[in-house]
Amino acid sequence: LFPLAVRGSEGLYMVNGPPSFTESTAFQRDSGKNCKAVAFSRDGSLFAWCNGEKVNVVNVTRAELLRSFDLPKTVCLEFSPKNNVLATWQAYATAKDGTAGVPNLQLHDLRTGKCLKSFMQKKMQNWCPCWADDESICARNVNNEVHFFENNNFNTIASKLHLQKVSDFVLSPGAQPTKVAVYVPGSKGAPSFVRLYQYPNFGGPQSALANKSFFKADKVTMLWNKKATAVLVIASTEVDKTGASYYGEQTLHYLAANGESAVVQLPKNGPIYDVAWSPNSVEFCAVYGFMPAKATVFNLKCDPVFDFGTGPRNAAYYSPQGHVLVLAGFGNLRGQMEVWDVKNYKLISKPVASDSTYFAWCPDGEHIVTATCAPRLRVSNGYKIWHYTGSVLHSYEVPSDEEMWQVFWQPFLDGVFPEKAVKYQAVPSELPRAEPRPAQAYRPPALRNKPMTSSKLHEDEPPQNMKPLGGSDKPLSKTALKNQRKHEAKKAAKQEAKADANQGPAQVKTPQNALQSTVPAMTTGDPEVDKKIKNLKKKLKAIEQLKEQAAAGKQLEKNQVEKIQKEAALLKELEDLELGV
Repeated sequence: LFPLAVRGSEGLYMVNGPPSFTESTAFQRDSGKNCKAVAFSRDGSLFAWCNGEKVNVVNVTRAELLRSFDLPKTVCLEFSPKNNVLATWQAYATAKDGTAGVPNLQLHDLRTGKCLKSFMQKKMQNWCPCWADDESICARNVNNEVHFFENNNFNTIASKLHLQKVSDFVLSPGAQPTKVAVYVPGSKGAPSFVRLYQYPNFGGPQSALANKSFFKADKVTMLWNKKATAVLVIASTEVDKTGASYYGEQTLHYLAANGESAVVQLPKNGPIYDVAWSPNSVEFCAVYGFMPAKATVFNLKCDPVFDFGTGPRNAAYYSPQGHVLVLAGFGNLRGQMEVWDVKNYKLISKPVASDSTYFAWCPDGEHIVTATCAPRLRVSNGYKIWHYTGSVLHSYEVPSDEEMWQVFWQPFLDGVFPEKAVKYQAVPSELPRAEPRPAQAYRPPALRNKPMTSSKLHEDEPPQNMKPLGGSDKPLSKTALKNQRKHEAKKAAKQEAKADANQGPAQVKTPQNALQSTVPAMTTGDPEVDKKIKNLKKKLKAIEQLKEQAAAGKQLEKNQVEKIQKEAALLKELEDLELGV
C-alpha cells in the first residue's frame, strides 16, 4: 500500500493507495480546519503537521505519537534527511515598540524534543537549512554568505562561503564529498555566475570545480543530477525586452563537476517551461518554445537524443526508476498527458487530466496522482489515481462546499521499488475510462451544413530519434535534418515524374536503361573506368531529360537533337565498360 496524505477543509487524513483506496487506520484523522503545514520524513516513516494548536510528529509505521511542540503559528515544516532534526518556521513579526522580533526558525532534536537552535529568518523563501544526505553538513544563507554547520552542531559555524553576494545555493545529493552550487547575481554591468565548489574548499575562483557566467538573469533554478556529477541552470529574466513573451526570457546552461560547461542549444525560440533530470543522471528532458511546445531529451554532451515533436505541454516528469516519462500540459493548458517508454521511445498512452493543479509519481513507478486543489482552483476539488497506461483506478471529489488544499504520496527511499517491465496494455479498472469529448471548433452559421475543411494554425512536428545512424557520435543538426528531408522529397518527386513519363506513349525506354537509373552505382575497382562510367551516365541522364522535353512538345536546338542521336553509341560504350570488355 502507498498511502496518500490529504489536507483540506475536511481535515487531515491518509488514504491507502492502490489497490484498496480506503482511509488509513495508521493515522488518526485530524478534523480541524486550521491545518497549515504538513511534512513526511524522507524515508516516509515519520509525519508531522501543525493543526493551529501544536506541531505533532507521529511514527506512521507504528501509528504512535512521538513528539508534540507548542508552536501554534507554524506555517512550514521539514525533516532532516536522517530524521534527527525537525525544522519549523513561523512568520517573522517585530515587537510593537519596533524592536527586533524573536527568532522564528527553530531546529528541534527529535530524540530528546529539545530545541537545538533558533535563528532569525525573515523571508519564507529558502527558509529551511539544507542538509547533506548523511547530515554531516548543514548550510543556510545568511546576509549573502553561506554558513556551514557540521554534525548538527548549530552553535559553531564550521565554515563560510563568502562571495560578493550569494543569492542562492544548492547542496549536491548523495554521498560525500558534498559539492555546493552557488549563484551570484550580476551588478553594474558585470555578468551573473554559478560556481561549483567541493566542501570545504572555498578559497577563491581557482578552487571552484566549475564556473559559468551569463547575462540576462534575474533569478536562476539550479538542478543537480542524482549522481552529483552535473548541474543544470535555468537562468531567467522577469521581462522579455523584445516583447515576444509574457514569461520573460530563459536560457539553459550546463555545468559539470569536472569543469565542463555549455549553453544548451534549444532549436525553438520561446520560454523554457520545465527541465527534468533522468534518474540515470546521464540524460535530461527540456520542455521549451512558444506553444505548441517542443520537448527534447539531451545527453551530457548537450546533444539531442530524442525529440518528442511539438504539442500542448509545459511539464516533464520522470518516474522514480526513470523508465517512463510523462509530458503534460497543466495550468493554462487542458491537462493532456503523453506517457512514454524511455528505453524504446514509444508512446504508451495519452490520458487527459483536466483542470489539474498537481501531478506526482507514486514511489512504485506504476501509479500517478493528479489533483485539483485550492486556492489555484476553488471548484471541483479532488484527486485521481491513475496507472500510467491511462486507466483511472480511483477518483475522489470533495463536496461542493468543501476545499482540498494538498495531496501527496508517502515517500520511500530509492531502491525500495525496483523497475518493472513497461506495460502498453491499459490495466483493468472498475471506473470507466476517462475519454474527454473532443471540443468542437466554433463554426459560423453560414458554414454549418457545408463539408469541414482543415484549417490548422500550425503544423505539429512529429517525434523523431536524433541518435545518428551509422555509429557516428555527432547527431544531425536541425538544418542538416531539414536539408535531408528536402533532398529526400525532391528525389521522390523526380522518381514519380519519371514513372509518369515512362507510362506516356511517346516515351520508349530500354529496360536496361531503366534498370541503370534505379540500381545504385557499382564500382569496377579501377578509378579511371569508374570516372568514365559516371560521365557516361551523366550524359545519358541529360539525353533522357531532352527526350522528355521533346515529348512535351518543346522545339529542340540542332546540337540537342545530335545529342539524342548519340544515345545508342553511349549505351554500347557504357555496357562495354561495365562488363569490363
